[in-house]
Amino acid sequence: MSNRTVAAAALFALTLSAGAAGAQEHTLKIATLAPEGSLWMTLFHAWGKTVEEHTAGKLKVKFYAGGVAGDERDAVRKMRLGQINGAAVTAIGLGLIQSEVRVLELPMLIASYEELDFVRTKLDSEIRKKFEDKGYVLLFWGDVGPIHVFSNVQIKSKADLAQTKLWGWVDDPIIRKLFEQLGVNAVPLGVPDVLPSLQTGLINACYGSPLSTLALQWYTKVKYMTSMHLTQAIGATVMVKKEYEKLGPEVQKILMADSKDTEAKVLKQIRDENAKSLQAMKANGLQVVESPKEMIAQFDEQARAVRPKLEPSVYSHDFREKVEKLVAEFRAKK
Repeated sequence: MSNRTVAAAALFALTLSAGAAGAQEHTLKIATLAPEGSLWMTLFHAWGKTVEEHTAGKLKVKFYAGGVAGDERDAVRKMRLGQINGAAVTAIGLGLIQSEVRVLELPMLIASYEELDFVRTKLDSEIRKKFEDKGYVLLFWGDVGPIHVFSNVQIKSKADLAQTKLWGWVDDPIIRKLFEQLGVNAVPLGVPDVLPSLQTGLINACYGSPLSTLALQWYTKVKYMTSMHLTQAIGATVMVKKEYEKLGPEVQKILMADSKDTEAKVLKQIRDENAKSLQAMKANGLQVVESPKEMIAQFDEQARAVRPKLEPSVYSHDFREKVEKLVAEFRAKK
């Protein structure tokens, strides 16, 4: 436990002993697509248990896992309606709240975890303020991992990809624009529809991180994975600001301290598990197809062409330029 968490917990204990034992109890209801039994849920449940312990039961966390509350668009809608208090979402859900965050996932922009950490750390307070301005509190960042294309045919060029029946997340304007640029007619679906669509043959290709593809069982319906990854996918756990403000300052301090501790655990363990997940899928027969340099160059060129086309509908030119400069700054130091 960090010194910050110990101090916050001690402060809350003193508050209780001073007569606040009758304070109102709250249950934080959080929706997520992460399935029960996945590493994400293991980490989320541990966070919820810690929060409950450190607040002496004044704040409890209840999860609606595996998409039972719907896709991420449904989760965001339910937060706005007050039906749930928060959500652990990918950048798709985050983008439905504050679309500028999607710059961090622009295809072929951020190449590694190290670059992502550098950019996200530099922009953390600014991004948190952007979410607060929209009425949400960002509790902690998470990762999804490097995004590869998984398919039932080998993909070694832009032309190969165009021949697939590729899934396109219906709520993702960036991937939709990229696929248009690449000449791909993607099949728009929500995440819960991907596995049954792979089973029926409606699609024969999808994209995801090794961990998400394993956890969602998509890997059981595909044969190949491109060695090239399109982006480093992110996520975060957020809650409605007006619900956060109901907690009171002492509980807020503990919640944020425990969330910060959980963030470090999530980032490390999810990254480790992505590597393990890839090995597990390879052991199960998945073949990694080496992406030719020509293919990588094609995707890089088309991805760069897409970036200005998403302005200002998804993000501002200034914010995109700020992220690109930070990536260049990081690479110049290496």
